[in-house]
Amino acid sequence: MAAAKTPPVELDVRGRTVRVTSPDRVVFPRRDVTKLDVVEYFLAVGDGILGALLDRPTTLERWPKGVFEGARMSTRTDNSGDAFYQKRVPKGAPDYVQTARIAFPSGRTADEVCPTELAVVAWAANLGTLTFHPWPVRGEDVEAVDQLRIDLDPQPGTDFDDAVRVAPHLREVLDELGLTGFPKTSGGRGIHVFVPVAPEWDFVAARRATIAIGRELERRLPDQVTTKWWKEERGAKIFVDYNQMARDRTIASAYSIRSNHRATVSAPVTWDELADVHPDDFDIRTMPARFAEVGDLFAPLRADRDDPGASLEATLELSRRDEAEHGLGDLPYPPEYPKMPGEPKRVQPSKDRDRPQV
Repeated sequence: MAAAKTPPVELDVRGRTVRVTSPDRVVFPRRDVTKLDVVEYFLAVGDGILGALLDRPTTLERWPKGVFEGARMSTRTDNSGDAFYQKRVPKGAPDYVQTARIAFPSGRTADEVCPTELAVVAWAANLGTLTFHPWPVRGEDVEAVDQLRIDLDPQPGTDFDDAVRVAPHLREVLDELGLTGFPKTSGGRGIHVFVPVAPEWDFVAARRATIAIGRELERRLPDQVTTKWWKEERGAKIFVDYNQMARDRTIASAYSIRSNHRATVSAPVTWDELADVHPDDFDIRTMPARFAEVGDLFAPLRADRDDPGASLEATLELSRRDEAEHGLGDLPYPPEYPKMPGEPKRVQPSKDRDRPQV
């Protein structure tokens, strides 16, 4: 005889009733974490996760069956995976779930979830959302970037400790450009640094600014940092993934849960403590206590902040100097993008027949 199905649980989320179905469904078997545990985690870090998503078009990374052994993500060419990215608001969403219309590189549009209250986060978590991927824009103007997001991505042969060694130099570059960065663990091996900027530039300008920052970091640390797009050229270095600032490319939000068996979370940290932490220090079990102790270290990045954000003029001037003095123009876009103005040839170097042979 089949076991009786556990009835739904109703939670009061700041005045909204959110229904959690199958609350005892195991999401992370190795940690014995259930769906209800996931929802309650997001409520425990409520001001933080809401601040990270507030008024931002947000892609939902959904794992409705949990993160079990062998679970895999669907891709553009194979949608048979166990998890998927939800870029359009799900059918049957409650009326309090607001949306913002965004445009993809293809020119197609979608109405994405645009969280305005914590109940939206809890509702999405009930759908199996573990990781939230907000755009670096606000719903009121989805063309005006108000955050730079710098991804220090360890390549094979490097790890989190290598990214930590690069981080203070990135902070120095940002300071010189009049920018303030806020670091967080990615929840994996890398470090993300978010920079609040005035919403006066589009995605092309924000991406070029990120390239300029990456190149300056590469000049200072040529043996440790690379901006090479093609993996075969990167070597054992920290890759500054500038294409995370391209339209429709997003980074996991602060306080999101990552889809690994440890159930780590993307945790805001201070610059001073970076050298003393490890991504495994922050997970669904430990993060609520840390949040209660230190609060929301990413609060200065909220869309409703009073600070208007920094200017990108100095960074874009650096980009212009790179091109005028060193011939360093644009870099390749991701493969699914249409050919962009000023973009170099988008061909893997080893397959480029016109490339001079050494």
